[in-house]
Amino acid sequence: MSTTPAEPSQKRIYLSPPHLDGREKEMLLNAFDSNWITTLGPHVEAFEQDVCSRFHLPAAVALASGTAGLHLALLNLGVAPGDEVFCSDLTFAASVNAITYCGAAPVLIDCDRATWNMDPALLAEALEARAKAGKLPRAVIVVDLYGQSADYDPILAACARYGIPVIEDAAEALGATYKGTPLGSFGAMGVFSFNGNKVITTSGGGMLVSKNEAYVARARYLATQARDPFPYYQHTAIGYNYRLSNLLAAVGRAQLEHLEAKVDKRRAISAFYEKALGSIEGITFMPEAPYGRSNRWLTCITIEHSRAGFTNEELRLELEKENIETRPVWKPMHLQPVFADRECIGGAVCAEIFAKGLCLPSGSGMTDADLDRVAGAILHYAKVSRG
Repeated sequence: MSTTPAEPSQKRIYLSPPHLDGREKEMLLNAFDSNWITTLGPHVEAFEQDVCSRFHLPAAVALASGTAGLHLALLNLGVAPGDEVFCSDLTFAASVNAITYCGAAPVLIDCDRATWNMDPALLAEALEARAKAGKLPRAVIVVDLYGQSADYDPILAACARYGIPVIEDAAEALGATYKGTPLGSFGAMGVFSFNGNKVITTSGGGMLVSKNEAYVARARYLATQARDPFPYYQHTAIGYNYRLSNLLAAVGRAQLEHLEAKVDKRRAISAFYEKALGSIEGITFMPEAPYGRSNRWLTCITIEHSRAGFTNEELRLELEKENIETRPVWKPMHLQPVFADRECIGGAVCAEIFAKGLCLPSGSGMTDADLDRVAGAILHYAKVSRG
């Protein structure tokens, strides 16, 4: 979040701040009073069970971050130096960072315009080309961008044709669905994030879920420093300190109780923006795919300068003057300096969305007055820009 000081008369409106509206304090104090202030404890186990029950999954392991979940998912699949892993190009860096942790090479796949998610046709073409060259990837990481599901039927079919496992990066998509099925349940493993800016939060945290209980058991073992079951400390594998704190799990359990309400509020916020700003020439909204229900984690727009009379960056700076935080959409991984030498299949669609895209304040704690203030500032600027 920006550290720009607020004007006395105007509070800052943040992009997606934590929204604590239930039993978080009660549950946190319960964990504190129990003296389970560690990466083990009853709330950790209960949080895992709560997620499994809500999303109809047999197993889950609570972790320190979504990034840890991606890393462990790749390790579960045996990803190692010399391997390639295909990954969505339009995403947060954590999706690709986890691949590099394994010493593998990311190959970036462009998105389609209709969903902003990985292009299934482009993926199928890339897999076919790799198969002919005898160099198939070890895995594919598919990102559910800004709370919207990727199109899993063709993606899973293309990967199954060559026996390639899919990891679902649902870090931004808790509570969203694909053809009526909750996200996180597609592919070999799914990963959620509970970072402070997500739909629900544990302040920092994540979870790996799977229909394959062996994957979850292995991830749990690796996440707990790979400690073998002996009365003394013995290790036959390299492990990681990736488990979630019992204190934070308690907060997550309280947050999870209100997941549906938080998703409904974010969808209502998106609908408000579309109605309030839809008449501004040159502004379009990230489309919602007809096959699913997005959680609308962030409401995103693109701005066509030639029609609107202003750019996304000009609007961002103008709103900053009003103490309103907005942010450009994710910069594609192929444009990141650290990944500039990595192979990218396509990339033009992602680059165009980045060049024109802006994320609007979308937190579920926003009031009607907050929404009116954001929309009013945008409408005023659009009117002034047109002269």
